Amino acid sequence: MYIVTIDSGTTNTRVKLWENNTVIGQASDVVGVRDTAITGSNDKLSQAVKRGLMTVLAEKEIRCYDNVVIVASGMITSNMGLCEIPHLTAPVSQQQLAAGMVSKILPDIINHPIWFIPGVKNAIDDVNLDNCELMDMMRGEEIEAIGVLSLLSLQGPALIILPGSHSKFVKVNDNNEIIACATTLAGEFIDIITQQTLLANSLNHQFASSIEEEYLLKGAQYCQKVGITRSCFSIRILDLFSQLTINQKANFLLGIVLYCDLQAIKHSEALSCCRHTKMVICGKKILREALLILTKHDDFFTGEIIDFAEENYPPLSGLGAIALVEQSINRGNPL
Repeated sequence: MYIVTIDSGTTNTRVKLWENNTVIGQASDVVGVRDTAITGSNDKLSQAVKRGLMTVLAEKEIRCYDNVVIVASGMITSNMGLCEIPHLTAPVSQQQLAAGMVSKILPDIINHPIWFIPGVKNAIDDVNLDNCELMDMMRGEEIEAIGVLSLLSLQGPALIILPGSHSKFVKVNDNNEIIACATTLAGEFIDIITQQTLLANSLNHQFASSIEEEYLLKGAQYCQKVGITRSCFSIRILDLFSQLTINQKANFLLGIVLYCDLQAIKHSEALSCCRHTKMVICGKKILREALLILTKHDDFFTGEIIDFAEENYPPLSGLGAIALVEQSINRGNPL
């Protein structure tokens, strides 16, 4: 059996063909639901998905789809995607996610069912200013969390940290059910500061290329002492009056922003993390290494911390989607 996974987010769509949990074909496109928001039409997204599917299937000369399962996750199931599905409300198990998948044939893309995976939201009704910190939602990261649980044979309770443009913190209980999530704009914030502010010149429009621990920790210390906005301006001061390199200043900024993420973890009512909460830190190497250093130097985090080097494994979103497909098949639900 072949499995095709479609991972479509805000800005990118990735299509992968799998056989025996191994990627044997892939295609990607810089198209996502942002294009729907800009144009008011999902045509560009539909065309990108079609191109990706046709590319990976043609590469392996797959013309009959009887032995193919296509499964999609991410923002593709939002109101700006291709098949809107309401979020499931936490707590949500792997079995419930599998049962919540929706099949739809989109003739303009392919005359074969595509199984769309729902997102997950926190269990908060009547959201208002007094309780909005408890509310959060995700589309796509729940599948990455399932991928982590599956690949590591991990037993909760645990917090799965998925840093990125929108960093997600996914809490699972001792039954490995997703019970809550929380989101920050860490990656987007770093990008804006680095590319679109006065500090862009100070940083030469560059992100940290490698970790320099001293400057990373100094950024976190400054943020703790004087807050994020003053700390960020300190990069301008360091540029004018010190001999710090571009990478050292970029590490300083990284420490500032990720310190705020750790504060979010510690104080989030939605996550309700304690000092001994087990954590799995995922993400790209630079972000993961930075978070590992910062948690190591923070007295709050005394539980087990697992360094999950994503670059050594197949994509988590694909592994999570495959786990749901297998879950459905094992429960006797044909796909």
